[in-house]
Amino acid sequence: MRKLKSIAVAAVLGLAVGMMPIAAHAQKVIKLAHLNKNDPFDNSTGAMATVFKSLVEAGTNGSVTVQIFPDGQLGKDNEVIQQVKAGVVQSSISSVGGIATVYPMIGVLDVPFSYPNIAVTYDVFDGPFGKNLAADISKKSGIDVLGFGDSGGFFAFSNSKNPIKSPDDMKGLKIRTMGLESHKAVVSSMGGQPVAINWAEVYTSLQTGVADGQMNPIPIIKFAKFDEVQKYLTLTNHLFTPYVWIINKSFLNGLSAQEKDVVKAAARSAIVAGRGINRIIEASDRGLPALAQKMQVYTPTAAEIGKFRALAQPAVKAQIAKSYGKEGEALMNEFLAAIDKAAKN
Repeated sequence: MRKLKSIAVAAVLGLAVGMMPIAAHAQKVIKLAHLNKNDPFDNSTGAMATVFKSLVEAGTNGSVTVQIFPDGQLGKDNEVIQQVKAGVVQSSISSVGGIATVYPMIGVLDVPFSYPNIAVTYDVFDGPFGKNLAADISKKSGIDVLGFGDSGGFFAFSNSKNPIKSPDDMKGLKIRTMGLESHKAVVSSMGGQPVAINWAEVYTSLQTGVADGQMNPIPIIKFAKFDEVQKYLTLTNHLFTPYVWIINKSFLNGLSAQEKDVVKAAARSAIVAGRGINRIIEASDRGLPALAQKMQVYTPTAAEIGKFRALAQPAVKAQIAKSYGKEGEALMNEFLAAIDKAAKN
C-alpha cells in the first residue's frame, strides 16, 4: 500500500508541475528508482537521475519520459531489482549489495588496495572490462546494465579508539561492514573484528560502542554525520564499489533504435555527472575539509599501504576463489588486469 501511495503522489506532483501532459502523450515511461535524495547537488544518484531524465526526454521529443522515485520509495534495493527484472519498474541505480542478490560474482570487485587512483576506476568500468561485466550480469540475471556509477569514491576507515597507521592498529577494533563476505575478509585479515550492522543502525552503534569504527567513502561519512561519533579517519582508499545502473531487458529492446541510443547515451553522460558531483563533494565543506575540522585525518604512506595490502589481498582473493570458484577467479583476474592496463595509460 505504501508503494502504491508513493506512485500516486509522484503522479500528482508531476501534474502540478506540468509534466503530466507530456507523459499522457508518451508511449513509453521509464520509472527510475534510486536510494538517495533527488537533489542533483546533494549526491551522485540525484545528479545521475536528473541528468538522465533531461537528456532522455529532450532527446526523444517526449516519446520516452522518465519518472524518478528517489529515497527508496519503491522498496529496498534488492526488492526494486526484482521489480526491474519483472518489468514493474523499468530502471534502477543499485548498490553492489543489491546486485549481489541476482549476480553474486559482483563480489570479485572487492579485491582491496587494487586501484592506484580514482581516475583508473573510470577507465576500468567504461572500458572492455566494464562491457564484459555488464554482458555477464545481463546473461546471468536477465537484466541489462546501462553502466557503472560512482557511489562516493574510495573507502576510508574511521574509528573512535586510535589512529590507524598499520595493521597492528586495527587489532581488536570492531568495524562495521555491510555483511558482504569480502568486506568481512578485509577487516579480519588486518586484525579487526567485522560487525554486520544495518545501515539505519550504524550511527547509534558507533555512538554506543557496539562498533568502534566503520568503512565508507568520504561523502557518505560526512552525510551520515559520523564525524560526530568518530575521532580518527584514515584515508586507506582500500575499496571502490560502483553503482550498477540496470534496466529491464524487454523494455529496452522495445524502444526504437533512436530511442535506445538516446537512453544509453543519456546514462553514460549521467554517470559522468555523478562522478563529478562526488569529487566536488569530497573537496567541499560537505567532504574532507569539513571532516578534518572534527577528526584527526591520516593518509598512509606507500610503505604503510603495502603492509595493509600484503595481508588483505591474499585473504580476499582466497575468499573469492572459495565463494565463486574458477569462474570467479577468472573474472577477478580480468578485473585486476584491467586495472593494471588502465594504470599504465
